[in-house]
Amino acid sequence: LTYVVVDVETTGTSHGMGDRITEFAAVVVRNGKVREEYATLVNPERSISPYITQLTGISSAMVRDAPRFADVRRELRPLLAEPHVFVAHNAPFDWGFVNMELARAGETPLANDRLCTVRLARRLLSNLPRRSLDHVTSHYGIMVESRHRALGDATATAQVLDRLLNDAYGRGCDTWNDLDLLLHPGLNRRRRRTALPHSTTDDRTA
Repeated sequence: LTYVVVDVETTGTSHGMGDRITEFAAVVVRNGKVREEYATLVNPERSISPYITQLTGISSAMVRDAPRFADVRRELRPLLAEPHVFVAHNAPFDWGFVNMELARAGETPLANDRLCTVRLARRLLSNLPRRSLDHVTSHYGIMVESRHRALGDATATAQVLDRLLNDAYGRGCDTWNDLDLLLHPGLNRRRRRTALPHSTTDDRTA
């Protein structure tokens, strides 16, 4: 399988309330190795609050001449295309923002399988008080360069994904069915389509 690990920086926490992407990054991982990286600032076509600038270091002045999401969507689409598995730390957040921007640009939404490293960490790292990116990277001894910047967080999440999959393998999860059962205990897969990577065979390895 090929994974595309995504991180977005935004003007706020709710795409439904008009918040927009200010920076996008994707790290393509295949066979445990980073094969491609992509990052770009994005003009959100709205102002960035001082709080967000303090958190991310991204100001309105920095993105004033950056491309709009609609201008880079054709560059992003091959990175996000199936069969890449869409991975993010708190995947619903990044997934929601990316699909919102695609819809605004007149593009069809993504249909990839998804894997959330927060959710996987909750199952595998129950000893941690929190499963934020800071806590999980600290647990694994991963150094994060440029925290709260899209490429820095995406690169760190790719390393977290590798560690989590190794831990899952250590617990006997060597197929997607095994991982599915770990994330969805008691799930009746005959009635619910898994949100994890899948194939036509049940013994495909992760």
